[in-house]
Amino acid sequence: MRTNPLSAAWSGLMLAAACALSGQAWAQGTESATDTPARTQAFGGWQFGAVLDVAYTTHALALGGRDQGLQLGHSDLTASGPLGSLFQAKLTATVATHASKLEGDVEEAWLETTRLPAGLQMRAGRFASQIGYLNQQHPHADDFVERPLLYRGFYGGHWNDDGLRLNWTAPTPFYLMLGVEAFHGKRLVEDTANDPGRPGVTTFVVKTGADLGRSHSWQAGLSYIRNRREAAVEEHAEEEEGEHDHAHHHGAQFTGGKTWMIDGVWKWAPGGNSREQQVRVGFEAARITDLNRYAAPQDRDESNSIWAVWRFRSDWEVGARADWLRVRIPHGEHFDNGLLREAAVMAVWKPSHMQSLRLQFTTQWDAVGFDDPAKRSVQLQYVIAFGAHGAHAY
Repeated sequence: MRTNPLSAAWSGLMLAAACALSGQAWAQGTESATDTPARTQAFGGWQFGAVLDVAYTTHALALGGRDQGLQLGHSDLTASGPLGSLFQAKLTATVATHASKLEGDVEEAWLETTRLPAGLQMRAGRFASQIGYLNQQHPHADDFVERPLLYRGFYGGHWNDDGLRLNWTAPTPFYLMLGVEAFHGKRLVEDTANDPGRPGVTTFVVKTGADLGRSHSWQAGLSYIRNRREAAVEEHAEEEEGEHDHAHHHGAQFTGGKTWMIDGVWKWAPGGNSREQQVRVGFEAARITDLNRYAAPQDRDESNSIWAVWRFRSDWEVGARADWLRVRIPHGEHFDNGLLREAAVMAVWKPSHMQSLRLQFTTQWDAVGFDDPAKRSVQLQYVIAFGAHGAHAY
C-alpha cells in the first residue's frame, strides 16, 4: 500500500489513539487500572501491548532505515503468554514506513519451552537471532534513532528469521549461556546465486557476564554465523563509475559465508540504583569472509561501533556513538571498495517508563561507494508504549 509520509504518520497516530482507547477500556474492566495480575489473569495469563515510533528526519542517512521527513518508525502490536504449563508464545506484528510506503510484517511468531531440565530451552518459529548485543532488541528500544552501520549493512537493521534455537544456561555463579540457531535464511539473503538447502544459516553464540559489587556489571558475547545462502549479484552497467545505490532495503546489504562478531557492555549505577543515574558503555565488531565465489581470500567486510550513554537524572539521558564500515561491494565478478564513517550525539527526555522524546544529530563522512551521505542530519523521535511490554535485556 503506497502512501505519503504524512499519511504514514497519521496512520501511526490513529494506531496510538486506538491503543490508548483500548488500554482505557481494559483498565475500566478490572478492579484497578494498576492491577496487572488481575488483568493478565482475565486473559489466561496473556498480555497485550503496542508501541508507536514516529520520527522526523532532515536528511536520510546512507544505509539508513528512515526516510527524509515525517515517518512512522518501527511500531508494533504484541501478544504474549503461556500455552499450558510447558510452553510460552509470542506474536508481534509491525508497521513502518520505507521509501514512502507503509509496510506491515509479522516480526515474531514463536513457541518456547519453559520447563526443560538441565538449563535447556528451545524456541521454534520466527524470531530475532541472538547474535551480537542489539539484534534481539526491538529498534524502538534502542538508545539512538538509527542502528549502528554494522547492523544496517550486515543484517538489514534487525535480523529475524524462521528457524529453531537451543540454548543452555550453565549452573555457574556468573552468567554463561551457549546457544545454537538454525534458520531458513531467506529474510537475511532473499535472492541467492546457489541452492543452499536448509538450514540456510546457522549461528553459534556464547554470552557471559557478572556483577562487580553493587555498582558495576558487564556482559560479553562471541557470535559465529555460517551463511550458506550466497547472495545473487546484479550487474550495474547503467551506473556511472563510483556511483552505486545503497539505499535502505530489507535483508542484508553485504553478506558472506562466515561472520565473526564480538560485543561487550559495561554498566555503572551508584549502589545499583540505575533508575536515578547510570552509565552504559558498549562496543560491537564484525568481520565477514568468503564473500562469494569470485572473492579472493583477502576480501572481507568489517564494521565496528562504540557508544556511551549517561543517565544523569531519572528522566534525562545523553549519549554518543561512533561507527565505521569498510566493505567490498560486489559487481558481477569484481569488487569495488566501500567505506563509510558515522558519528551521532543524542539527548533524550523520558517523562515516564512508557515514553521518550529523543533529539539526535548525525554526521557521515569519508564515504566511498555510497551515494548522498548525510553530512548533517537532525532527527526528532517520539516513542510511546501502551499496555504490556517485555522486560529489557541487559
